[in-house]
Amino acid sequence: MKKIVIYHNPRCSKSRQTLALLQERGIEPEIIEYLKTPPTPAELRALLQKLNIAPRDLLRKKDEAYKTTGLQNKSLDDQEVIEIMCANPVLIERPIVITDKQAAIGRPPENVLDILS
Repeated sequence: MKKIVIYHNPRCSKSRQTLALLQERGIEPEIIEYLKTPPTPAELRALLQKLNIAPRDLLRKKDEAYKTTGLQNKSLDDQEVIEIMCANPVLIERPIVITDKQAAIGRPPENVLDILS
């Protein structure tokens, strides 16, 4: 069985549903509560590469921190966005499930099923 990791926020219903979906399939993922243990910029870059998306595509734009951190400023480069996200992990979309080669955002939770096969 390949290693599965979930970037999880236990207060988020989609995150809880995604974790339950994995467990229903007999998968006990490594759980990273990313609000307590945020990714480093290098980890976030690797995650974005597996997701095959740009940093701004992983942002929670409706979160209050989006406005207060100045992320609506389009002149920020990817590295600056990544550093702000790591310093303010509440801005990172959740949950994210990762396998050896791929990652998926669990919105909706069924999205993660594609990477499990």
